[in-house]
Amino acid sequence: MLVAVLILGAISAVAIGFYLRRDANPGCEPGNRPNCMRVFFIGNSYTSVNDLPTMFADLAWSGGHRVETGVQAPGGWTLADHDGSPDTDSALTASKWDLVVLQEQSEIPSVQRLRESYMYPAAQDLVARIRSAGARPMFFMTWGHQFGWPAWSLPDYASMQSAIDSGYLFIADQQHTPVAPVGDAWKSLVDMESDPGLWQDDGSHPTVKGTYLAACVFYATIFLESPASLKFRAGLSDADAMEAQLAAADTVLRDPTKWALPWTLAPQ
Repeated sequence: MLVAVLILGAISAVAIGFYLRRDANPGCEPGNRPNCMRVFFIGNSYTSVNDLPTMFADLAWSGGHRVETGVQAPGGWTLADHDGSPDTDSALTASKWDLVVLQEQSEIPSVQRLRESYMYPAAQDLVARIRSAGARPMFFMTWGHQFGWPAWSLPDYASMQSAIDSGYLFIADQQHTPVAPVGDAWKSLVDMESDPGLWQDDGSHPTVKGTYLAACVFYATIFLESPASLKFRAGLSDADAMEAQLAAADTVLRDPTKWALPWTLAPQ
């Protein structure tokens, strides 16, 4: 009901269920599992638009890291939706994941009473289930809307981004869980130019450049390496790709401890 009343404008027509991306490289075959990292993304259209999981995997392979990804990301879903979904639970437990990424709906983290009522209880349940399954959780800190959320006293992008950051950092600290600071990297580009080509026309969903920036942040966060100069560029110009690579590297690697890094594959 919360989704229907509060976030109608953010719901995408995209509804993607679980899938697994397996590269033909034998490093990800069952017999070679120690050589491959398996990452499962739980979220919604912010994850599925432009296929962030596959874009991250392609970026990782270009950097010499063997990665396999899965995703459960129906359009408009909240973490509470995933918490109550047998499909998400089955996908989480049916395969051996190393890392599970949690992405909340775009607006809930920016309002304290919404995050306390919906995001935090669901996140706590999901983190516990992820750890019980032998994987490590990681939060996907998303970006604010291009023009904020004025209906909830967030008049511009900067105010909404600050609120989103607070929401994710609080629950991540409480759950002793690392964060992929995509929103902070996003802000670094917005601070340099008001419209860096990251939002689609709806002012919410990411362009290919926005998704590529997110993939670069995950690369830097998971591997603690700079994605700068990696050859995979998702069809972007050299200038746009390099801008995203450098923003991700600076955001994550300047002070990794801010994001509860480094992390390890061993579950907590």
